[in-house]
Amino acid sequence: MEQPSGHAENADQIAYWNGPSGQRWADRHAAQENLLGPIADVLIDRARPRPGERVLDVGCGSGATTFAFAKAVAPDGFALGLDVSDPMLSQARALAPKGLPLDFVLADATVHPFEPASFDLLASRFGVMFFADPIASFTNLRRALKRTGRLAFVCWREPKENPWMMAPLMAVYKHVPKMPPVGPEEPGPFAFASEERVTRILKGAGFVDVAMEPHNLPMDVAIGGGLDAAVDGALQIGPASRALQGHPPETYEAAKASIREMLAPFLKGQSVALQGAIWIVTAKV
Repeated sequence: MEQPSGHAENADQIAYWNGPSGQRWADRHAAQENLLGPIADVLIDRARPRPGERVLDVGCGSGATTFAFAKAVAPDGFALGLDVSDPMLSQARALAPKGLPLDFVLADATVHPFEPASFDLLASRFGVMFFADPIASFTNLRRALKRTGRLAFVCWREPKENPWMMAPLMAVYKHVPKMPPVGPEEPGPFAFASEERVTRILKGAGFVDVAMEPHNLPMDVAIGGGLDAAVDGALQIGPASRALQGHPPETYEAAKASIREMLAPFLKGQSVALQGAIWIVTAKV
């Protein structure tokens, strides 16, 4: 498996996304895309890609957002998907629709030598919260944008506003010790929850007209598959899954029962919907 060279302080993230966790995300790409697809729609709507534009999609994962951007800018535009995860980029390349103007690169956005002033739009769906030095990363990315370029990405708001992720974790914490807290400046899914921090980072990297729009939406953690699918999803990916790593089977089964008990009241038909909360972030060069 290939791993990109990158900024030294991003080494842990690069290892994570190229190890078993990255492979789990790649294996669950279809389910995750069903879950996160509505957020991609929100991103595309706010980013407003236009035919003929060049789009840089950072943290593209298995490529669904890159495909969408490429369709929007075709036939004369171009979309480049960038990620540090070889397992997920392998999926992206295998799934890419034929004939779309797109490509993928395995690289660390913090240090990748982009051609200066070569993109109209920098976009990301949950792919920019993992930089160890986000100002350096966004400074490098801004250099890739034209003088008329713009930025649009989505990131998670506070954990307490995202029970679709945190409620299963609270159920697991009935059985295992709490994981060490992640500092507000450390890389992670909630690293951009603070409006003040994101604004400070982007302005520090040279962006202007920074705007952050809060957006709430239901997250069907069952993805239409019923209560069993919701429980299995929580156990395979996300904070509840991480909290259970290394614990014995009896602990796992007890935690699984608690997750099921917690999710059951939210079951409607085959869906289990809990709130998700994101920021829609936009800025200009």
